[in-house]
Amino acid sequence: MSHGDHQIGHKGRLSMLAAAWVVARRDFTAILFSRTFFFFLLGPLFPVIVGLLAGSVGQRVDQSSAAPAIGVVMAPGDAQAMIAARGRLAARLGDGLPEMRLVKDASPAERADPGAVMVSRKGAYAGVLSGSPAAPVLSGPGPRITGWQGDVALIAAEARDGSAGSWPRVRLAKTAVPPQGDSRSRLRTAQGAQTLLFLLTMMLAGMVLSNLVEEKGNKIIEVLAAAIPMEAVFFGKLFAMLGVSLVGIAVWGGVGGALYLSAGSALALPEPAVGWPALIGLGVVYFAMAYLLLGSVFLAIGSLANTVREVQTLSMPVTMMQLMLFFFATYAMTQPGSTVEMLAVILPFSSPFAMLARAAQEPALWPHAAALGWQAVWVLLLVRGGSALFRRRAMKSGPQGQRRKWWERVVVEG
Repeated sequence: MSHGDHQIGHKGRLSMLAAAWVVARRDFTAILFSRTFFFFLLGPLFPVIVGLLAGSVGQRVDQSSAAPAIGVVMAPGDAQAMIAARGRLAARLGDGLPEMRLVKDASPAERADPGAVMVSRKGAYAGVLSGSPAAPVLSGPGPRITGWQGDVALIAAEARDGSAGSWPRVRLAKTAVPPQGDSRSRLRTAQGAQTLLFLLTMMLAGMVLSNLVEEKGNKIIEVLAAAIPMEAVFFGKLFAMLGVSLVGIAVWGGVGGALYLSAGSALALPEPAVGWPALIGLGVVYFAMAYLLLGSVFLAIGSLANTVREVQTLSMPVTMMQLMLFFFATYAMTQPGSTVEMLAVILPFSSPFAMLARAAQEPALWPHAAALGWQAVWVLLLVRGGSALFRRRAMKSGPQGQRRKWWERVVVEG
């Protein structure tokens, strides 16, 4: 080939984005219109069963947890007397009484309107107790504070004269704050969103690995790598499988939505802090990021494996590590604003789970933009590292391959 022909061939080479688009379109259409795609859509039946079992276990854990707290905004002496009285009664009667906590640094506006404490303190309290032990006032959602009326009267009597003989009348101030707005309900929403994200990611990310090993075995991957950059092959395969996964999720979501609408009011889901439309949108984006992060690692594993058995052996540590990071993100969800939560947000493989939980608990949206940018940087780095490893190990290129060819040339010529 002449120098001019070489320049023409070089100019005709596809760019990185164009090559990735070609690979993505090829894989996407080949999988979407295959006969096995129907059986792929039936796959979530097993994760649904696991999700139901996990939900039942989570419900038992939730039932065994401490009761929602009542914030006390009385005068300092009266507030301490109520909290001490509750402690004495709990020692004699058990833990059936509602927990009471002092609202620290209550503003004049919060003292004037105790119901605003639940809003200003971001759902830290399920009810607010004001007034005095002789004339207590309980503010909060109607159904909840009605059930607490007798307990608060008993505690107020104990705080007033050290006996439960004469109970004061507890005045109820019902607020419009729904019971879903407290932190415990949002915690359940965050837990459900995290679990669903984890199940979908682990179930669908393995398709990337199986597809790469299959094409590596029949030498298709070598043909693609010879024609276009290896990074484009990796990006194309990742986004093709992501597109197939999103199609499957759309089908499953449509079926699940139909079942939810048919159930009507039988299913009561706590409202997330950012609202359901924003949470669903962020859930789709964070699924894409979690899928790309884990899929890029699986692609790197595919460069090290030659058989299905090797794939299973090499992918098991990654799967277990991802499971541990999911549990870490679940624990960090219960520690909002702590160093543990910040670490879960910074670690790339736990960041999608931690940030989706934060969306259910905190209304701010700007941290999600920063987190998505951080995750995208890691996707780029992992794809580049995985493609370089694939070239070095599978394609026998790079410095190691060049040295091998040099030694082969010395032996042949010698």
